[in-house]
Order: sequence, then C-alpha cells, then structure tokens
Amino acid sequence: MFQAQQVIFYSCVSPLHMGAGTAVGAIDNPIQREVHTLHPMMAGSGLKGAARHHFTRSWSDASWINRLFGPDKDAADHAGAIAFGDAQLVAFPVRALRNTFVYATCPTALARLKRMVGDAAPWAVPSVKDDEARVSGDGALSAGKLVLEAFDFKAEVDAGLVDVAAWLSKNALPAGAAHGYFRDKLGKDLVLLTDTAFSHFVRHATVVEAHVCIDNDTGTAKKTGLFYTENLPPESLLAGLVLASVERQSKKTKSADGVQLMNANQVLTAVLNDKDGLCSGLLQVGGDATTGRGLVAITALGVK
Repeated sequence: MFQAQQVIFYSCVSPLHMGAGTAVGAIDNPIQREVHTLHPMMAGSGLKGAARHHFTRSWSDASWINRLFGPDKDAADHAGAIAFGDAQLVAFPVRALRNTFVYATCPTALARLKRMVGDAAPWAVPSVKDDEARVSGDGALSAGKLVLEAFDFKAEVDAGLVDVAAWLSKNALPAGAAHGYFRDKLGKDLVLLTDTAFSHFVRHATVVEAHVCIDNDTGTAKKTGLFYTENLPPESLLAGLVLASVERQSKKTKSADGVQLMNANQVLTAVLNDKDGLCSGLLQVGGDATTGRGLVAITALGVK
C-alpha cells in the first residue's frame, strides 16, 4: 500500500476541459462533475495520465517513467509507485461588480479541504447564513452588499474567513513574482457563500464555447457541425492527494538492472519537486491542448 502522501493544489491558468463524455442539455461536451455535489472535479486517472505524458517530454531517461508510473506494456510485470486522487474544488472565480471577480467557496468545499489537509490547516470552517456572504476583505463590497453576476448578498468581513484566505494565499498558489498578484487577490477577495448559492455558480458560471467542425474538402464549417464545449474557468482552484509507495519492480528487472529502488518519499520528490517535476512549471490537463486549454500550475503543500 501507499506509505507517503502529499496534498497538492491545482490552479487553472487557462480554461480547462476535463470531459465527462455525456451531453447535458445544450452543452455537447460537459466537464467532469461530482455526482452528489455537482462541483467540477478532475478525475485522478486523467491527472495521472497527464503527468505521465508530461514526463515523456521532460525526462530523457524513459525507463524512469515505467519505474514510477508502471510499464506501458506488460502491466502485470509490476505496479507503479505513484497514484493521483481526484482533485476537488476549493474556490471558484465568480464575476463581481467590484474587483472584477472574487474567489468563491462554501462550507462544504472548505470542510473537505480541511479533512484532506488535517493539522496543517490551523483554521476552522466558518459558517454563513442564507442570502448572506462572508468576505476576507471589503474591496468587493458596495454599501455593504456583494454583487455577483445578477445576485446581491448582504456581506461583511469574517475573521475566520480572513484566516482561511491568508492560509490559502500562502500555500495554494506557486511562489514567485509571476503569481504574486493572484496570491494577494486570493487573500483579499475570498468569499464564503452558502452551499446552495455556491452550487448555483459552479453549475451556471462556467466557460461555454461554441465550436464548429470543418469540412476537409471545402475548408469551411459543416452545416451540422456546431457544438458547445464547457470549460472550468481560469483561476479555479482545486486540491487533491498524490500518494506514493516504495518503488516496485519485478525480480527479473531488478536483478538485471541492479537498480536501487526508491522509497515512497523519494518517489514523491522525483515526481513533484525534482528538476522538471510537476511543481516546476505548467501541466497540461484534459482536452483541447492545441488551443491552449488545460494549463494548470501545481503547488505542493508546505513545499516552496
């Protein structure tokens, strides 16, 4: 079984489409969602596949990929040493009357994050009343009201949410000047909505784009080629677990190569934090890569 684990945050830099493969209403290509909350999510299987593809380009020694992710052929030879859990939604960008947008969250999303993080999160989950909001700063308020899309909420600064926002600002986004503006904004513009209000925005405020199929013979759009694709918007923030075990190889491979097997912590370091690891740059996840979709920045909790 797994001997080590690491919480990582996924910050969307571009629209992201992790496809569910089933049409919903007018949307032909919806994103993945949890069944019980309808929150957008990213399946661990897709994340592992994206990570493996990333390392096929960045690791010069292809044997490392098979060692850590499992062989691409003859899968019964040995299991991989790394696994990715589903990424759960933490904060969702919602258009606001002031400050352009806010990072919206809800008690359920924060409670699930705290359960995942454990003692590393020294804050309690705040509460909020129906038709109200709690904010980490008053920059997005107008006369005591928070206006999001076509809705307004009575809002006030909440000391507990200030603690949550400060912790997320410090831990959830990459270090460095490139992400400094968004770290500050996350600290100042985190908004706590009720589970019901938050559910409305994550279901109805995603990015829906119209696409057309091109006829290869004419080079123009097919008459019946219009379709709609849903994307998770940029600045969405999700979190999940990466789990590692002692590196496992078959006896035949081990005796032939004379390779010293890595322990679980070494596996995590190699995948996340070594040169060209997932925390060193952007990872492309999901579909529409050729149009710049699916770019995420990954941050490992407590590792800077």
